[in-house]
Amino acid sequence: MTQQNEIHIPNPQAGVAFIDGRYMPVAEATVPILDRGFVRSDATYDVAHVWKGRFFRLDDHIERFFASMRGLRMSLPYTYEQIAEILIECVRLSGLRDSYVQMTCTRGLPPVGSRDPRLCTQRFYAFATPFVWIANDEQRRDGIPMVVSSVHRIAPQAVDPRIKNFHWLDLTMGIFEAYDRDAIVAVLRDGDGNITEGAGFNVFVVKDNVLYTPDSGVFEGMTRRTVIELCEQLQLRCDVRPVAITELLGADEIFMTSTAGGIMPVTTIDGTAVASGKPGPVTRRLHDLYWQRQEDGWLGTEVSYRD
Repeated sequence: MTQQNEIHIPNPQAGVAFIDGRYMPVAEATVPILDRGFVRSDATYDVAHVWKGRFFRLDDHIERFFASMRGLRMSLPYTYEQIAEILIECVRLSGLRDSYVQMTCTRGLPPVGSRDPRLCTQRFYAFATPFVWIANDEQRRDGIPMVVSSVHRIAPQAVDPRIKNFHWLDLTMGIFEAYDRDAIVAVLRDGDGNITEGAGFNVFVVKDNVLYTPDSGVFEGMTRRTVIELCEQLQLRCDVRPVAITELLGADEIFMTSTAGGIMPVTTIDGTAVASGKPGPVTRRLHDLYWQRQEDGWLGTEVSYRD
């Protein structure tokens, strides 16, 4: 499938993509303008990362990708193993040791004159680019300012957030609001006085050494899953349940989780310091353990680079 000896990618560390059975520079990768993934946001995707030459939880990401496709009544002519091979090859060709890796399935192009999604043939896209961080080095070290947005998250009864999707207008409006209020990120609310998630991240609240994270209205992120597992290993209590906005505002610690950054401390909320205004001990402990486990190869898939 990969034809490894025949592939030459100019400037590979800018990124490598896979479309229509071919590897190419990410700058040359395109989506047909009539693909329903483009004109109707009719698509699902998943994002894994490579850290120091290893994929983290690659099998889990691919399994979730297939579950999302099933939820949207999509299918592809690739097995789990073939998609893993494609993603690994994108990274190998790029030479990137730290990489952001995305796989996408779109509904595809409908027949001319048709609006029937059943008649579309799904399309697969993948790419590997340099690792993406939600926050810069200083923010990840010292803390990120967050606001509770006035924007409501799309209700799960309308669009199931457990299926990773491109319906980001509510999240994007939250980003604008955060900037307008001298913050970096925004967490959106539901209609019942609870928090949900932000643009590409989940939220955890720590109070009296107990962790809480929302149970609905959120994408169940892989880093979120990892934190819940690490809490079990550390014998830290972590409750997955509704989290009220008032609980967020009264937290001892707040942190975000994302593939694009791992575990990141939040030190101000709506312009007010969270506790001491510095990253708390639970956040620091989980942050250090998260990256140390990856350094140790936990749940890792090695990329075999060849010069």
